[in-house]
Amino acid sequence: MITISGLTARIAGRLLIENASLSLPSGVKVGLVGRNGTGKSTLFRIITGQLASEAGTVTMPKNARIGQVAQEAPGTDDSLIEIVLAADKERAALLKEAETATDPHRIAEIQTRLTDIGAHSAESRAASILAGLGFDHDAQQRAAKSFSGGWRMRVALAAVLFSEPDLLLLDEPTNYLDLEGTLWLEDYVRRYPHTVIIISHDRDLLNTAVNAIVHLDQQKLTFYRGSYDQFERQKAENDELQMKAKAKNDAARKHLQSFIDRFKAKATKAKQAQSRVKALERMGTVAAVIETHVQPITFPEPEKQPASPIIAIEGGAVGYTPGEPILKQINLRIDNDDRIALLGSNGNGKSTFAKFISGRLEAESGTVKRAPSLKIGFFAQHQLDDLIPEQSPVEHVRRLMPEAPEAKVRARVAQMGLATEKMSTPAKDLSGGEKARLLMGLAAFDAPNLLILDEPTNHLDIDSRRALIEALNDYEGAVILISHDRHLIEATVDRLWLVNNGTVKAFDGDMEEYRSIIVQSGKKDDKDKPASNGDTANKADQRKANADRRAQFAPLKKKINEIESLTAKLHKQIQLLDAELADPVLYEKSPAKAAEKAKLRSLAVDKLNEAEEQWLELSAEYEEAMAG
Repeated sequence: MITISGLTARIAGRLLIENASLSLPSGVKVGLVGRNGTGKSTLFRIITGQLASEAGTVTMPKNARIGQVAQEAPGTDDSLIEIVLAADKERAALLKEAETATDPHRIAEIQTRLTDIGAHSAESRAASILAGLGFDHDAQQRAAKSFSGGWRMRVALAAVLFSEPDLLLLDEPTNYLDLEGTLWLEDYVRRYPHTVIIISHDRDLLNTAVNAIVHLDQQKLTFYRGSYDQFERQKAENDELQMKAKAKNDAARKHLQSFIDRFKAKATKAKQAQSRVKALERMGTVAAVIETHVQPITFPEPEKQPASPIIAIEGGAVGYTPGEPILKQINLRIDNDDRIALLGSNGNGKSTFAKFISGRLEAESGTVKRAPSLKIGFFAQHQLDDLIPEQSPVEHVRRLMPEAPEAKVRARVAQMGLATEKMSTPAKDLSGGEKARLLMGLAAFDAPNLLILDEPTNHLDIDSRRALIEALNDYEGAVILISHDRHLIEATVDRLWLVNNGTVKAFDGDMEEYRSIIVQSGKKDDKDKPASNGDTANKADQRKANADRRAQFAPLKKKINEIESLTAKLHKQIQLLDAELADPVLYEKSPAKAAEKAKLRSLAVDKLNEAEEQWLELSAEYEEAMAG
């Protein structure tokens, strides 16, 4: 159990969290959500003791181990497998002591403890985690310093997962993972045996891997049971009830204030006026629901769409070194209304293919035909470094339309989804999400017929990702998308291409089928399973096994559904009681009835807490059973 009581925190004088309280039962998988800049990472630093709070406490079981990904990725001569194994401090210390211990009793104690913690199967477990994150056997034996920063961050993630802390804190872990790594991590977190708190803007991760959401909003922490989709529904219902309660509260306050103003000076009504003053003080106010506006994103429409195919490739091969193609035997076409997502592990050539399509890389062999006057817009995360640090978004756009009046330049910046107050801010002072919006706008500036987006969501929060989905669905040109965000892919594309085994081919299944292949394979670099659409008989057997397992645990699932129904009713009951208790007339006319309703609310809250505890326990049992 983790308990946060009366927590208040400031950073550089800015209040981020104020008098916030929260209780998390052991074993819960929590998604910590909130707009960028609300203080989610600050909360992590307080939990780990890296930052002192201004007030309040964070308590957890004695000797509980907390783990989070190291901020600096390892870059040593040690091999990846050695780095991950070393993350289990107890195992490493015991093995070292075993080499020099001479006392027979101590030797027996060491060996018993090594057996208890599974030390002898540790290397296999570490290798499995590394494989899930994209490192094959040969890569696991290489020195960490031979990998780039992004790959080293995966090693840091593997290390903390291997150490299996009692409380696992993950802050945007998918930012340095590809789609395949993200799918593997979803499954791993879902089956993790201890408590997890994960900061993420990946909607699918929050729907698949967690069973509760904590919302950091207006300096408060609010717990919601269930997935992100369930959180959104519950919050919308709560907001609607709160708005109704506020309207009722405001009307009642206005009525009381009107009586006070009219009769406070009249001797015959002075007592009544005074009693209403006290009633007004007692009733308090209902807070307004604060709507946070997200700037929309707009991609300019192509003036004229060329006839299909806009790109046709026959026997194409491409690479960076003559005679050593990374991709070959490419036979594909892109039509003017295609929406295509590229699947495949990082390192298999997705970005190479995107550059090939865009014309940034020439074909080494084969033929590539592009439609006349075809315009291509290209966005990639590494291009964020190409922004001129001292120049504002307006200055970046003005270079592309030097003759246009200021109003027109600012209108184009607004289409990119940047707020008015950010238009004159130097690029170096923009947030990652604001830079991404600016760069996407610049990439699409000339109204391209084909838009290629390589990991566009890394710095975007959930609301901004929704704005991107709407922009892509409104855009009339063709789209090629590389993303680890499965929700973005499923919401915007209708074709899947798999980049694997040195070529690019259509993938005939859907994203759920691809997810199953990745999770079941146990490692992303298995060149046989992802390359095909799978063996039909094996899939049929798997579906039958899954159906049998669902039937076996149907009573448990039924009980979970019953508790979900009960908690929904209790939530509604509490909300209705809150609305009634906010009415000052209730206290004036029937104080006893008000006390009774307050008691009913207290009982409902107790029942809700009990039901949620039971739901978490049964859900964890069901998920473990279904994982097999």
